Amino acid sequence: MSYTALYRKFRPERFEDVKGQDHIVTTLKNQIAAERIGHAYLFCGTRGTGKTTIAKIFAKAVNCEHPVDGSPCGECRSCRTIAAGASMNVIEIDAASNNGVDNIREIVDEVSYSPAEGKYKVYIIDEVHMLSIGAFNALLKTLEEPPSYVIFILATTEVHKIPVTILSRCQRYDFKRISIETIADRMRELMEEEGQPVEERALRYIARAADGSMRDALSLLDQCIAFHYGKTLTYDDALDVLGAVDTEVFSRLLRAVLARNVTECIKLLEEVVMQGRELGQFVSDFTWYLRNLLLIKTSDGEGMEDVIDMSSDNLSRLSQEADMVEVDAVIRYIRELSELSGRLRYATQKRILIEIALIRLCRPQMESDTESLLDRIRALEQRIDGIMEEGIVVQAAPGAGNAAAGNTVGGNADAAGPQKRPELPKAIPEDVKKIVENWPGLVGQTAMPMKLYLKKARLSLGGDNRLMIVLEDGLASDYFLKQEGNREELEKLLSEFAQKNIEVNFQVSRGDRDFEENHVDLAKIIHMDIEME
Repeated sequence: MSYTALYRKFRPERFEDVKGQDHIVTTLKNQIAAERIGHAYLFCGTRGTGKTTIAKIFAKAVNCEHPVDGSPCGECRSCRTIAAGASMNVIEIDAASNNGVDNIREIVDEVSYSPAEGKYKVYIIDEVHMLSIGAFNALLKTLEEPPSYVIFILATTEVHKIPVTILSRCQRYDFKRISIETIADRMRELMEEEGQPVEERALRYIARAADGSMRDALSLLDQCIAFHYGKTLTYDDALDVLGAVDTEVFSRLLRAVLARNVTECIKLLEEVVMQGRELGQFVSDFTWYLRNLLLIKTSDGEGMEDVIDMSSDNLSRLSQEADMVEVDAVIRYIRELSELSGRLRYATQKRILIEIALIRLCRPQMESDTESLLDRIRALEQRIDGIMEEGIVVQAAPGAGNAAAGNTVGGNADAAGPQKRPELPKAIPEDVKKIVENWPGLVGQTAMPMKLYLKKARLSLGGDNRLMIVLEDGLASDYFLKQEGNREELEKLLSEFAQKNIEVNFQVSRGDRDFEENHVDLAKIIHMDIEME
């Protein structure tokens, strides 16, 4: 016997089995019980919320020989025939493939014939918004004044595409997105019936990933069970199958963004990519994580467990992170990621777009909107507070009197006097001169991203007349100063070129003015008349 998908196997057969649409079910049952059945209905709502299912149950109920409180009995000949799809009184039409005038004219011609058995002929037109304008016009008159034995049920996910003339002739029912709790409860019932053990966390995650669609939830559950058939479906298993990421990764990523550590953000993204996670889902889940953070930040914390849907451990960690971030910063993050989600849908280079977004989150100075400006102000305030509390000691570099690579915290800033511009060296070593003269070619031999960072670097002299490479503050400085392998790779290249061991000093500059005040530009003086060692 062939396998039947869960959403087909457990499709509701009675109104009582329908979940999450009580307002519609109650209305339709009352109409049937009171014999106040309309001639045209419009079911609209997102995918997988039960539009076609309720239409079929309604078709059975109006033709049922022994209805029970407005619901079909499921036992009479009419109910069994409709359930088997063999009834001549229930006609299902897919408007996506039958959207022409001729298709609708066939319906109009058939309407004149009374049902062979039962009380009503029910036409269920799915995806009705796909009909052409001509087809809608051909349907108008029949839809307004059909024979007493005909019922039209129109179903659509895009009600805004339906002409007003059609809307005015139908009873409209809006189907709601089904809640996470309702979907999880339904899946739990089905898994007990199937004898398949599933963790509660896995069910709730699948329910949230379904985005209000019961059919999507059952399809995802079916996929997860098939991948881990014969075993208990755990939360981690669900993450693996759906390409999702654990909340711990989002916590680490958020803390890296708050620390403005671009390198750590890129490393975390690399981990996600290497694990084979779906990048669109990753961005969506991170946005959801920030939404939960925003709710905790803006509430008093009472009763948020039900809304946020998190374990107590994750909720405690999220509460700690809420104290580390401001509301407007979180709003900026959510807005940036929401825009990113829209772009990722049609992008071919998803990873690059995500990397750019992470850099923008860590570097608010790249943006000019209000939230970014406030974020920059906060960063400046934090730096000023640190200076006021601990002070700064500026250590002069040996040799040419250049500024030190970084400032050391502690001590009294007043102890360091004003720095003087370094003096022009009396002699430049031959190997340094040779490297400076051939610098563009040497940079061209390196690979990205080293090539990009070196193109923007400046050359000077450090202690003991050694070559000094002055880097931009940020990604370039982190690339060489925090990753020893990159520094060694560059020194190896320069040593092979100069045919001797070359040691390089790396310094950080915060702009052209800082460089001019504290360093000698070898590119400008290398062609002067100088004494060579």
